[in-house]
Amino acid sequence: MSVFMWGAGGGRPRWAVIGSLVRGLVASLIALGVSSYAGQARAAAAPVPHIFDAKGVKIRYLVQGDGEPAVLIHGLYSSAELNWQRTGIMRALARDHQAIALDLPGHGGSDRPEGAEAYGLHVVEDVVLLLDVLKVERAHVVGYSLGGMVALKFIATHPDRVISATIGGMGWLREGGRLQEMWGRMPVRQGSRTPAAFVHGISKLALTEGELRAIRAPVIVLVGDRDPVKRLYVSPLRTVRRDWPVVEIRDAGHLNCIVKKQFADEIVTWVAEHTTK
Repeated sequence: MSVFMWGAGGGRPRWAVIGSLVRGLVASLIALGVSSYAGQARAAAAPVPHIFDAKGVKIRYLVQGDGEPAVLIHGLYSSAELNWQRTGIMRALARDHQAIALDLPGHGGSDRPEGAEAYGLHVVEDVVLLLDVLKVERAHVVGYSLGGMVALKFIATHPDRVISATIGGMGWLREGGRLQEMWGRMPVRQGSRTPAAFVHGISKLALTEGELRAIRAPVIVLVGDRDPVKRLYVSPLRTVRRDWPVVEIRDAGHLNCIVKKQFADEIVTWVAEHTTK
């Protein structure tokens, strides 16, 4: 895959710095390792898998723990298990909360329809349907990479369902911007089982500046100090939402940020600080 990176003068696209971003956006982030945080989190019952029907598309999700709910949304070409269970983040949250992690359609144990009607904004509505199935009125929302895009669109379009949000490894996908245009024609990773319609539908997760400014839920942004996302997505976000704290995860790029103990600690702390009961 390739991602456009444009010069300040609108000149020719430059590709060199994009490699690590692409790998982060398309890789299973923790297939080769498990966060040290997993061993430190207090023991809890193992996550229980479930399936629900999202208007004809079967969606798999995991639930662990009790308490105020936190919904976890994984990255592109990843899954609930890879991003949240194996890293120990689910278990850490489940000490005091109900951690809910879904496999987006086209990923993990969920269905993989080929048609575009299952993706784009419909992915955001799958999160709403999951909350409805579980009879959850409001939840903390945590997303990484692609999941951060889904989370931001979710809190912008369904503010009444959100307690707090954590956006990891992502920032602002701007409506009308070159990155939105790029996602609309992004080729699919070779050998992937995720349909092309999912990848192209990512462009529909973009936000206008007005939508971004209108968000009232408390939001924190977590990004690796070496992650190209910091410049491509987080820097534009900060020009609009200077009130949102941005925490840089030390010694982290896009691939390994999610396995860092600091990353897990920041999520758990933010959710705890904004727990309402």
